[in-house]
Amino acid sequence: MLTVYIADDEVWITLGLTKLLEKSGFDIWVVGTANNGITAREELAEFKPDILFTDIRMPGATGLELLREIPDISPSTKVVLISGYAEFSYAQEAVQHHAYDYLLKPIKEEELARILSNVTADDSGEKTPEGKSVQVPERMIDRVINDIRDHYTEDIQLTTLASKYTVSIARLSTEIKKKIGMTFSDYVTQLRIQRAKELLSDDSMSISEIAEIVGYNDYFYFIKVFKKVQGISPSKYRKSLQE
Repeated sequence: MLTVYIADDEVWITLGLTKLLEKSGFDIWVVGTANNGITAREELAEFKPDILFTDIRMPGATGLELLREIPDISPSTKVVLISGYAEFSYAQEAVQHHAYDYLLKPIKEEELARILSNVTADDSGEKTPEGKSVQVPERMIDRVINDIRDHYTEDIQLTTLASKYTVSIARLSTEIKKKIGMTFSDYVTQLRIQRAKELLSDDSMSISEIAEIVGYNDYFYFIKVFKKVQGISPSKYRKSLQE
């Protein structure tokens, strides 16, 4: 699997490139995106992707500046510059010195496929299960899990998380289950019911209030889920705490 980071201050370029990567047929994980060089620099140091696609001109730090800093912050990352025809000479010069390759706007599928094929060929046989390409997604999943823990009482959806972290729903679902040993929905349910059990020790709160606090707007559905998980109803659970 190739891990990819995209830095471009034009949102339509970032979204367009992400879609092209998803339909490229290669095993790709877009670990992050940024619309400025400062954010990109910080997250590159954290994610250490296989490939950085970066625009030459961005606020905060340019793509050329990121290119010069890559050996220090993420030595194994291959930098692919994205440029317009007006910046073509800069892209050519950068390739001669440090960059892995370049793409001209508008990005063409065949050019992207050529670069991905070259990177795959270069990296073939070099990665192990303990290698960078596996560790990066794990760091991303850690962030997703923390996000779930912070927002499980809200209307949190797997589709929303997949969009936020720029990854397919299927892959995110697989990686979450691999990480915590259960599905996304089961994990949200576990967190909600655990919180409900804690709140049930407070006699001043009604069961209906507790249901809403932990994320269930439907009181009867909450009762059903609680009983399925705990084997008894919330009222019986509360009574057991008092005995």
